[in-house]
Amino acid sequence: MPKQLRLTAQEAETMLLQAGFELNRSKGSHRIYLKGQFRVVVPFHAGKILHPKIVKQILESIEDVNL
Repeated sequence: MPKQLRLTAQEAETMLLQAGFELNRSKGSHRIYLKGQFRVVVPFHAGKILHPKIVKQILESIEDVNL
């Protein structure tokens, strides 16, 4: 089984924007991205690696949008 991809918030943001998501709003250290009915919340903490569950949510949202 391959290892889970490790991403920082900046890398995740780049992937979301390339997939067509748009920054909807930010509240505190969280940024909310929307594309159609899909919503992704990314916690922005400089230089920190995102939790694997958040990375999985981001990748699944990108995959679902591209179907």
